[in-house]
Amino acid sequence: MLAAGAAVAVLVGVGTWTAVASDQKAPVHRTDRLMAIDGVRIDTSYFTTDTAGRRPAVLLAHGFGGSKQDVRGQAEELARDGYAVLTWSARGFGRSTGQIGLNDPDAEVADVSKLIDWLARRPQVELDRPGDPRVGIAGGSYGGAVSLLAAGHDDRVDAIAPAITYWNLADALFPNGVFKKLWAGIFVNSGGGCAKFQPDLCRMYERVAESGTPDAEARKLLEARSPSAVAARIKVPTLLTQGQTDSLFPLGQADAAAQAIRANGAPVDVDWIAGGHDGGDMEAGRIQTRTRAWFDRYLKDDDATGTGPAFRVTRTGGVDSTDGAALLRGASADRYPGLESGLEPVALAGREQRFVNPAGASPPAVSALPGLGAGAGLSQLSALGVGVSLDFPGQYARFDSAPVGTGLRITGSPKATVHVRATSDDAVLFAKVYDVAADGSRSVLPSQLVTPVRVEGAKAGKDVTITLPAVDHEIEQGHRLRLVLASTDLGYASPTTPATYTVSLKGDLQVPTAPEVRTAATTLPSWVWWLPLAGLAVAAALLLTGRRRTAAAPPDPALGDVPLQITGLSKRYARSTDRYAVRELSFRVEKGQVLGLLGPNGAGKTTTLRMLMGLIEPDDGEIRVFGQPIRPGAPVLSRVGAFVEGAGFLPHLSGRENLELYWRATGRPAEDAHLDEALEIAGLGDALARAVRTYSQGMRQRLAIAQAMLGLPDLLILDEPTNGLDPPQIREMREVMIRYATAGRTVIVSSHLLAEVEQSCTHLVVMDRGRLVQAGPVAEIIGSGDTLLIGTAEPVEEPVVEKVAALPGVASALRTDDGVLVRLTPEGSASRLVVELVRLDVPVASVGPHRRLEDAFLTLIGGSA
Repeated sequence: MLAAGAAVAVLVGVGTWTAVASDQKAPVHRTDRLMAIDGVRIDTSYFTTDTAGRRPAVLLAHGFGGSKQDVRGQAEELARDGYAVLTWSARGFGRSTGQIGLNDPDAEVADVSKLIDWLARRPQVELDRPGDPRVGIAGGSYGGAVSLLAAGHDDRVDAIAPAITYWNLADALFPNGVFKKLWAGIFVNSGGGCAKFQPDLCRMYERVAESGTPDAEARKLLEARSPSAVAARIKVPTLLTQGQTDSLFPLGQADAAAQAIRANGAPVDVDWIAGGHDGGDMEAGRIQTRTRAWFDRYLKDDDATGTGPAFRVTRTGGVDSTDGAALLRGASADRYPGLESGLEPVALAGREQRFVNPAGASPPAVSALPGLGAGAGLSQLSALGVGVSLDFPGQYARFDSAPVGTGLRITGSPKATVHVRATSDDAVLFAKVYDVAADGSRSVLPSQLVTPVRVEGAKAGKDVTITLPAVDHEIEQGHRLRLVLASTDLGYASPTTPATYTVSLKGDLQVPTAPEVRTAATTLPSWVWWLPLAGLAVAAALLLTGRRRTAAAPPDPALGDVPLQITGLSKRYARSTDRYAVRELSFRVEKGQVLGLLGPNGAGKTTTLRMLMGLIEPDDGEIRVFGQPIRPGAPVLSRVGAFVEGAGFLPHLSGRENLELYWRATGRPAEDAHLDEALEIAGLGDALARAVRTYSQGMRQRLAIAQAMLGLPDLLILDEPTNGLDPPQIREMREVMIRYATAGRTVIVSSHLLAEVEQSCTHLVVMDRGRLVQAGPVAEIIGSGDTLLIGTAEPVEEPVVEKVAALPGVASALRTDDGVLVRLTPEGSASRLVVELVRLDVPVASVGPHRRLEDAFLTLIGGSA
């Protein structure tokens, strides 16, 4: 037991040393600026450290629908590692103006060249020659494509690391002549709608979406914006990362890029990760580390830096019993095998089969669910034997293999040749290969991927060779392979006219096995050997010194009457060293206050409340409730009542019975519950005797509040208590909170309803991106003298608002329905502001302090970026 305890002490010591070492890294300086480029404004951030001397530069591009903020963490890490880093928001995204051109060579790609020009003038940036900086580009998805395009259009680019992106956008959105309608729609809407795009792109999308069939003009337009258009000119070292769970840009896109760039004589490494646009594990930490090594090798000319194998694929094998996460292992090869290495024939059986294309192509079969990329990702679950695919009877043909005698690993794109005949001249088939369990009870579609094929001239009959989606998937012994050809698919547009298809086999299924790719052997980590020895040594030292450590900090008598004090609180996201949910948060709450905790989604409010209740532990800082430090199971938590993210009740019991059952579960005496007092405050009346299943949403919410009030805790925490309530119920909830605090108790409420917070709260804490923005009395924050509402005679356009924001003495400016909301710096004044507004021809009608919490909140959040 001593050795085990000492081992824990060793690990704690290592963690402390790591944290100190991290804190000692060189500080990163960020400079934000709006650059004027060809009539548009590009929002940029430049990251450097005080390290002397010139260094290589890296441009970091963001994904579609995002902004430069998405890559800020990676930029800071690269800056600490000796790079000058420039991030930017592409046209039409973030604070950048202009229309979205889908990486138009004359727009977004030309912008990158102008950014490289700017880097060439920085004193920190290493130059290969005047005007030519040593520069690399990395980015994911949309940003990955612009890195490829920039390398083809600007020969000053020295190395690139594109991820989960496209090589030919026309092939990605119109594979084999079939319109990928769901992803295309998501693409357009995540960009802000068709009007946000260049007019020719918008017209093309509307034309194809209406007809359901891509035309030659549409292909030409997208191909001109694709890296494949400049394939012969991309001659720089390229690290290609592509996602296995990606129905938008599948592995074949990276394969085409690798073949073309390698043909130009440039070094190319390929990495297939477990995630993608359909979800899964993006392996961000590993990929960022590999990207940094790639740039160290090819930008810093560090020949000693290992860049990893020429080809690596992440394989999923089982589930971690501790947290339910998929277990990932790497497999690699000394050369990239492509998608057709080690082809093995697998015989299929099945007669000629007929099936229909239903009227309106409905109901459609289901393969992938585009856009549902949260969490582990539905596509990644196929590696664990779970599938969500659906084929409707009478709408597909199927051909099965015999049971596989030994395990078979598919790595690449299987191929099949079939004969197709149809009652219509234009037929669309959706081909996929299933992994079918030995007893036939379960079938899984690897990575949820399907290949669409348009067959023209199908009335006369036609032999068609189908290249199926590239996957890395293991077929277990005894399982079968099943080739399915369906007439519909949810993600694609297929003919709406009813038709009958007849399909027969013309040969075996050709399965790529890539025998040169080997899964890494699992070795015992070094700590298995050194940890017990170190533990024994530390245990011996503890026995000799006889010192004992306390498990928690002692109470602070000076804070005995203070309901809550938070000091320097920080919490990092799981498996991350630099991404924070809460960072250096400090504030204090006094008795009798109703404190509103405000912030946009992702501000860290719920994480803060969870730490306050001892549900999760902070990484840094401390929380004290009535002077007692908070940790899981701390006795002082008995003085805290909480309602966070909903409460569960037994529907067949009455409201009163639910509360009594809950209190008995605490093991505390019944008289300590103060049930009647809590119920009187909650105001449920006769409803307490009815079954909870008959309650309205408002009554359930009030019952949950009453549950949190049991024992009349001195500190009551409510997270979104008015969710789902109508206006009268919201007013009642407001009165409940105010009544509870009148007796000297304290309430903390997190809510998005700013008008309600303004009426019910006495004090506010405003958070954004995990940090404290402002704290204080509601009246003080709303009536802050540094915020003015400039009333205008007519609406003000966004470019004018940006000019106002750039004026001396102005911290931020935000367009509102009434005019412009302006927050002044300490040096600013209303009189000087009015003069400048007149100079800008702003039609000023009135000037005065604002009086709405909503305006104050938006100003604070806008000014904290």
